[in-house]
Amino acid sequence: MVTAQMESVRSRLSEWRRGPAVQRLDGPTKPARARALGYKAKQGVVVVRVRVRRGGRRKPRPSRGRRPKRMGVLKIVPKKNIQLMAEERAARKYPNLEVLNSYLVGEDGTYKYYEVILLDPHHPAIKSDPQLGWIAGKSHRGRVYRGLTHAGKKSRGLTRKGKGAERLRPSVRARGRIK
Repeated sequence: MVTAQMESVRSRLSEWRRGPAVQRLDGPTKPARARALGYKAKQGVVVVRVRVRRGGRRKPRPSRGRRPKRMGVLKIVPKKNIQLMAEERAARKYPNLEVLNSYLVGEDGTYKYYEVILLDPHHPAIKSDPQLGWIAGKSHRGRVYRGLTHAGKKSRGLTRKGKGAERLRPSVRARGRIK
């Protein structure tokens, strides 16, 4: 049984598939979710929908001879999650803005669609906002590329706590250097 809501989502996805990969929006598709992640309907706050591919690493098979075990095709996973890739693409499209957060809005057989909340750190309305003003600090420049958004921290393993997570902080590479 196909409901009217499912039908509207399906038609919406087919529209998104035909549109550009990074699309600026007037407002969020899921206002409640966006508000929970820090969105405010004010100047200096931008919402962008990003289309990214689904699936794993998609590594090509080697052209020269190897035994199957050494092909290095199966079970190869990317270091970044797809949500972080979407955030990075939005940040590259809008280099003067910083990524605050993102959330999934839909998926079909080929693509996943994320909405990314971007902030303008130079806008007076953002600088003076008590909840969002922190992003204007110098240390938050390019935060998405350094894995400082939630999706980035998740891919770095920083959402884990306790036993088994001892070597993840401050970062995997920094832990290797500490003697």
